[in-house]
Amino acid sequence: MPAPSEIFAPGVLAGRVVLVTGGGTNLGRHAAQELHRCGAAVAIAGRREEVLAEAAPRVGERCTIAPGDIREPAGAAAIVERVLADHGRLDVLVNNAGGQYFVPAEDITAKGWRAVWRLNVEGTRTMTAAAAEHAFGADGGAMVNVTVSPHRGYPGLAHTGAARAAVEQLTREQAAAWASRGIAVAAAAIGRFDTESLRKYPEIIWRGAAATVPLQRLGTMDEFAWLIALLASPLGRDLSGSVVTLDGALDVWEGPWPREYMVDEEGVVPTEERRA
Repeated sequence: MPAPSEIFAPGVLAGRVVLVTGGGTNLGRHAAQELHRCGAAVAIAGRREEVLAEAAPRVGERCTIAPGDIREPAGAAAIVERVLADHGRLDVLVNNAGGQYFVPAEDITAKGWRAVWRLNVEGTRTMTAAAAEHAFGADGGAMVNVTVSPHRGYPGLAHTGAARAAVEQLTREQAAAWASRGIAVAAAAIGRFDTESLRKYPEIIWRGAAATVPLQRLGTMDEFAWLIALLASPLGRDLSGSVVTLDGALDVWEGPWPREYMVDEEGVVPTEERRA
């Protein structure tokens, strides 16, 4: 028997079918595992069939694979049709697939910009359209679009910051447009997480990333998975049109307190005296 969820009631997603794009590795696979623990049947999608085939047994016995290219409308439709063939229905789409690379904004090439935009924005758009057109019927459905935080800027990743901002606006527009069909659309904006991909960088990089978070630690992949499961639950429908941020307060942080410019020579923050 698979281990139960650490925080959700047993079977909270029983009877539901969830598709996770980018579900073969890292955050996507962890989300798929948590969804499976909650009782859902899960399909994981990605371009590399061998990666999906290796990941599926780690997710669980109710996990199937749906290889395909989300960037192409035909590829997105094929993924959804594969899920319908394997499970007979689709209740929740998690648009987790995405990608970027570190580069100063002034050095982003047109080719690099298009590649990031095509995967993050076009991929999300084609998958949501395919699910809405081919899978969601009278019972409606739910979609979760994964984006990024902080929202005030993303140094070194300006291309993905712009792309994910577009996805958040698309989320709001779709939530309004499809509400009458019973389709809920929400976004999960995530900050710095301790992933296998991040650990490939030198230690100074991931330790530095943790230091930029007010909690002074990276998020865990389980924490990400819990948010996805929550948005896939019945409560997720009430969050339609929302962007739920999971970043340890990174989005509102300007650095350690007190600010250097606020302290006197003894390191004390001056306090204005108030009259009684």
